[in-house]
Amino acid sequence: MPNRLYLIRHGRPAAGWGEDDDPGLDEQGRAQAEAVAQWLLDLPVEARPSRVVSSPLRRCRETAAPFARALGVEVEIDPAVGEIPTPANLAPAERPAWLREAMGGAWSQINGDIDYENWRREIVSALRARAGTAVFSHFVAINGAVSALEGSDAVVSFRPDHTSVTTLESRDGELSLIERGREAATRVL
Repeated sequence: MPNRLYLIRHGRPAAGWGEDDDPGLDEQGRAQAEAVAQWLLDLPVEARPSRVVSSPLRRCRETAAPFARALGVEVEIDPAVGEIPTPANLAPAERPAWLREAMGGAWSQINGDIDYENWRREIVSALRARAGTAVFSHFVAINGAVSALEGSDAVVSFRPDHTSVTTLESRDGELSLIERGREAATRVL
């Protein structure tokens, strides 16, 4: 029997990527977290995830919390589904420009001291072990998984909105994309 995996982008953060290293959710983001928790709870029992995994960053943990509370489970923290790492020599104020450039290109061409193609493979590998799970992650990490599953080298293959749900299926250790989440225009501030 196939197992579904739900990859959920965090709710709207209280600050932009270059403004705060680890912002929580703003008021709208908290409402989005409650709404996505209810959406997951409304799934048929056989399709409903029974585990909750989150990036270590606060905006993801806060988005995951309402669903974990409703299930009566702890949020499992997994750095493998975290935010894209930035080059070590990059000043915080340079991060938005670096990310805009990276998002406009290919995984094989991202400029930095990190092997981003390997980072993307590690995301997919981590997700293979997460069947039956709601995974709360980030725009670029979700794109990493989707583009890998589609065989694309583009960093951005779609623009998942805050709390959009991308559905994957795990069968015999292989992942496949069932449905992309809702899209929206996303700016890197």
